[in-house]
Amino acid sequence: MARRFCEFLRPVGVCQRIATSVARSDDGFESGESRGKSEIVIIEEMNLSKRQKSILVGTVLGDAYLQKTGKSNARLRLEHGVKQKDYLVWKANAFPRLFQGKPKEVSRKHPKSKKIYYYWRVQSDSSPELGRWRKYFYKNGKKKIPQDLKKYLDGLALAVWYMDDGYYYERDNVSYLYLGRVSEEEAKITSEALRENFVINSTIYDKKKKGFALYFPRGESEKLWKIVEPYMLDLFRYKLGKL
Repeated sequence: MARRFCEFLRPVGVCQRIATSVARSDDGFESGESRGKSEIVIIEEMNLSKRQKSILVGTVLGDAYLQKTGKSNARLRLEHGVKQKDYLVWKANAFPRLFQGKPKEVSRKHPKSKKIYYYWRVQSDSSPELGRWRKYFYKNGKKKIPQDLKKYLDGLALAVWYMDDGYYYERDNVSYLYLGRVSEEEAKITSEALRENFVINSTIYDKKKKGFALYFPRGESEKLWKIVEPYMLDLFRYKLGKL
């Protein structure tokens, strides 16, 4: 059945292979919506547009996860809180060939507090193209900020990253960009990319167990807001401060 389906699609330049396997993420949780077998669709031929690359870069730098699904393939997993479903759908809609399924509400119990958290999840089909991006962003299974970040960090990518991990501090009218548990060198790479690409200066804050963050003083925050403003969804416009 899978072979006939693939042969049917070949004339239009698309070949999909369907494989059944148990997909398990690097954090030990099974990535399917159930704990059984999941169907993985592989998009063999795919070229991302400039807009798609920017959204992908921004969301992988932020909250997204590229999950390995074979020797050279990967799929994109998106997860957002219950109040950000529209944002998750916006991301998925940017890749219509990759995302065929609908978002599902799932829950997770915190191992220490035992509190149950609810959120939305959607996973893309698998693709060698996403596999190449995974090799770019992950080293030994861990997400890394690449040395040549400035090559792909444009206004849209920055806006998506800021919507994911940016924070607006209303009292001082300033912004932060949380980088998570990266190395100090990766934080420096990010700060330098922002300076070279956008002439935005930032200060690196070491948040210890929470990782690193970039702090933007008021004048630098205003530069940041002006760059990302054209791409910001209404849900996140509160992060733009007082321009």
